[in-house]
Amino acid sequence: MNMALDLDKVYQALGFRCAPFRITPDTSFFFPHGQYLAALGHLRYGVMSGGITLLTGEVGLGKTLLCRCFMRQVALQGVRTAYVFNPQQNYKDLLASLYHDLTGLDAQSASEGALHDLLYQTLIDFAQQKIRVALIVDEAHALSPELLEGLRLISNLETEENKLISLMLFGQTELEETLSLPSMRALKQRISVWHRLRPFGWSETGEYIQHRTNNARISGDFRFSQGALMASRYYSKGVPRRINQICDRAVLLAFARGHYEVNLSMLREAAREVLGLNPAH
Repeated sequence: MNMALDLDKVYQALGFRCAPFRITPDTSFFFPHGQYLAALGHLRYGVMSGGITLLTGEVGLGKTLLCRCFMRQVALQGVRTAYVFNPQQNYKDLLASLYHDLTGLDAQSASEGALHDLLYQTLIDFAQQKIRVALIVDEAHALSPELLEGLRLISNLETEENKLISLMLFGQTELEETLSLPSMRALKQRISVWHRLRPFGWSETGEYIQHRTNNARISGDFRFSQGALMASRYYSKGVPRRINQICDRAVLLAFARGHYEVNLSMLREAAREVLGLNPAH
């Protein structure tokens, strides 16, 4: 039995084109909430200013989705980006990865010093063409202090007039702890934009659920009751990933019972299953 295919049929039977609460960072489900729009504004400013920009938040608050939305936006504005998704590497590998992303060329066999020179010349070439460059690091909380210092050195590349590259760091709040170390003082002083994401409030959680439901809908009127919306905030604490997990389970419970509305009892049952709570909660 193909479980994925069977679930697709369930969502289609409820009037959805796809699972409305999948946890993958799908930019088509971007929620234009105030704090997300503000974060994107801060990130765009960071690129234009040429400084170091930091976006932090607890697990599940939407950092990777914001990262992908940001990359799509700046690409439309002609900004060249290099994306680091593996923070567990050494400085030489980072330089080689950055050079490859910007040029498409493989320079793994070059020395660290040669890679640094190649990267500098590449950035000079982009600057002469009036093309801005941004280095985007996801999961930046996993970077070692040594690699963070290497990133600071990269961000120092400049001409007499302009910075040659902007550094954008996306990470969990552990990154803030690392940056508070005395050895990170030079890097911390270079941060020009620092934005921290927070969980959704009560009304924001309801708006988020309705946004995803409407976004995925192609027919019908599947919905969440007001009580279910309020309970989703209570159990999820406003964390988008947890909201998705609970609501996805609640949608499947509604289908199993032949309903086109998630009510309070279904939401509670789904939350208990997802969170491993006992029936008393």
